Amino acid sequence: MSDQVTNETAKQARTVVGKVVSNKMDKTIVVLVQRRVKHALYGKYMTKSTKLKVHDENNVANEGDVVEIQESKPISKFKTWTLAKVLETSPV
Repeated sequence: MSDQVTNETAKQARTVVGKVVSNKMDKTIVVLVQRRVKHALYGKYMTKSTKLKVHDENNVANEGDVVEIQESKPISKFKTWTLAKVLETSPV
């Protein structure tokens, strides 16, 4: 019974989609994640962005690629995300 409960309550890793803005570091890429939020008072939709450092074990992502990343345990001081897959490659 307890095995079923732990399997059902296991959390899925959070995933987001973003664009690679830098791949100059070894095994690390910087991904720009954009989201649209509604202003609390005025109701206008704004674009907020966040740059995340992502672990890229095989150095497969290049600048301009659209990638899917997922949250993981901390790898270093700033890296808590890992590359899940490359969704779209850059034409350049």
